[in-house]
Amino acid sequence: VQLVESGGGLVQPGGSLRLSCAASGFTFSRYTMSWYRQAPGKARELVARISSTGGSTDYGDSVKGRFAISRDNAKKTVFLQMNSLKPEDTAVYYCKVNQGLSVYWGQGTQVTVSS
Repeated sequence: VQLVESGGGLVQPGGSLRLSCAASGFTFSRYTMSWYRQAPGKARELVARISSTGGSTDYGDSVKGRFAISRDNAKKTVFLQMNSLKPEDTAVYYCKVNQGLSVYWGQGTQVTVSS
């Protein structure tokens, strides 16, 4: 299983970024995919989750209405569209998949929101 995030960077408050997570090594279309983030000195937290078909999503309270998760099963990729970014969104963003008792994480991509 391999998860590779991309799309992070430095953005001003109020700006947007789109993160991608390219998956390989498993049948992507069978699994719920999640985005988490971890800010310095804080616990890792759920940002968004999407069901295997994309028909169901849920979000952490702090990002509801600003972020949108989506997936392309043909391309084995999950996306996180982040709008109206705030300094408190600064964190390393990780892609995650659970397969039974096994949990797989990507290496993370840094998002910094600063003027």
